Amino acid sequence: MAAGLWLGGTAPGSDGSPTAAPAASEDEATSVLSRARPVRLTIPAIDVDVADLVALDVDAAGVLEAPEDTGAVGWYGPGPWPGQAGPAVLGAHVDSVSGPAVFFRLRELEPGDEVAVERADGTEAVFHVYEVREYDKDTFPTDRVYGSTGNRAELRLVTCGGEFERRSGGYTGNVVVYAELDSPV
Repeated sequence: MAAGLWLGGTAPGSDGSPTAAPAASEDEATSVLSRARPVRLTIPAIDVDVADLVALDVDAAGVLEAPEDTGAVGWYGPGPWPGQAGPAVLGAHVDSVSGPAVFFRLRELEPGDEVAVERADGTEAVFHVYEVREYDKDTFPTDRVYGSTGNRAELRLVTCGGEFERRSGGYTGNVVVYAELDSPV
């Protein structure tokens, strides 16, 4: 078994790199938070509690890198950060050679489930899942995952899905969870 993440599709951008969603104007930004580094992810419905999130970038092919540690969660650093306007993208491995990894149960999430991201400024961005989808790698919805959210703060959780291919050591698809930020109090 190989470590699985989300290696399907490239992030948008003319050079293959993801582009951030447009920043919200001050009037439109009433339901978003300022930029702060994510430091902990909790997903009670699937028993995820991971501290020390790592920033990720894209590789030369424009594909989001995977965290080196199969127990780590990474976030796409150049894009919106959790709580900011746009789609913040977090990813982690589904498994490793030693067994299940941090996002092994990601596909079990259901609409309404809570996802909380603690931030370095002491705030917490709380999201609620509204959709869980599985896609073949060759039809990965790059624009939907990384594209504009109409200045809403949203979250994407991504990992590998589909069938494991022993020859390639990878998976045939990706699981993507879509969640929206609760209105800040």
